[in-house]
Amino acid sequence: MSEVILKDIKKVYDNGYVGTHDVNISIKDKEFIVLVGPSGCGKSTTLRMVAGLEDITDGELYIDGKLMNDVAPKDRDIAMVFQSYALYPQMTVYQNMAFSLELRKTPKAEIDRKVREAAEILEITQYLDRKPAALSGGQRQRVAIGRAMVRDPKVFLMDEPLSNLDAKLRNQMRAEIIKLRQRINTTFIYVTHDQTEAMTLGDRIVIMKDGYVNQIGTPQEVFNKPVNLFVAGFIGMPVMNFFDNCKLLLEDGTYYAEIRGVKFKLSDFQQKALKQNGVESCDIVAGIRPQHITVGEGDLTATVEVSEMMGSEYNIHARSNEDEVVMVVPTVGLETDVSMGATVNFTTNPDLIQLFDKKTSNNLIWYDEASAAANEPVCKDYEF
Repeated sequence: MSEVILKDIKKVYDNGYVGTHDVNISIKDKEFIVLVGPSGCGKSTTLRMVAGLEDITDGELYIDGKLMNDVAPKDRDIAMVFQSYALYPQMTVYQNMAFSLELRKTPKAEIDRKVREAAEILEITQYLDRKPAALSGGQRQRVAIGRAMVRDPKVFLMDEPLSNLDAKLRNQMRAEIIKLRQRINTTFIYVTHDQTEAMTLGDRIVIMKDGYVNQIGTPQEVFNKPVNLFVAGFIGMPVMNFFDNCKLLLEDGTYYAEIRGVKFKLSDFQQKALKQNGVESCDIVAGIRPQHITVGEGDLTATVEVSEMMGSEYNIHARSNEDEVVMVVPTVGLETDVSMGATVNFTTNPDLIQLFDKKTSNNLIWYDEASAAANEPVCKDYEF
């Protein structure tokens, strides 16, 4: 078992700066979990505390059921892949991969077997006699991963391992990491600021901001059920549209979302959830994903400012009163003029409107106040 549990983990630096606030994460055996968020959110600090490279100020860290707070990094049975690769330039690929095993006094025959097995999985066998300077960025990253693999760690830690690669190579290496995970089947904790990496790699995603965990969930959960404005705006490309100064209306027992004077009757599911939460009429921010907007019909209007032809679709940047609106529109069957300066009508399916409290920024349907109070900010799960 390679379960990792972070219980009320807090990091305070000597200058008083708080790196993380009461982080609670339970990572299952063989789970691939991704910590994601903007720079300075505490994700790398959290990873480094798991690795033992940062002291834990408060809270408890368990790996495989054992308390690890005061255990040296070398005794935690973890392996870490860094953003910078951290390869020894004077050593060959083979020597880099074998080095940690040599320090452990592992028999030479076993070292050779493990290095060549890892090299075959990562398709770098032909580079074993080369030095890092003779390799591309992607090849160096494979060597860094291979050096970690040969140790057969209980937990794999990866700190933004693809950030130094160009876009095409990053896509290729993402696919390689997915295949690698299937082959070695261990617990992964992966840190990135790239939400595309998070969505494609993670079984679950931990979204962090300012040292706090905002939401933990599967990629589908954080996309469809964002607990607050930050999560909604961070997850999804293009980013979610936010319509400010809107209203949630409760009229004769029925809820409506009013956006720019246009009333949308909410779905049966939304009606039940809002009633269950005891929500009254209030000011809201309405969130609509660009993919959920229909152009050429409806009572909302916008003026096209930029129209980006992406092949199978247009990314339209428009303005509706004071709101910027991004729309993703399929090119096939499009009969509406979407050129710069054109005025377009648009609408959306009310089921897909996200409702955020103007005061708290929390999602009026999905935010679970009880879980947040227990330092477990996850979304509600309704059964209707």
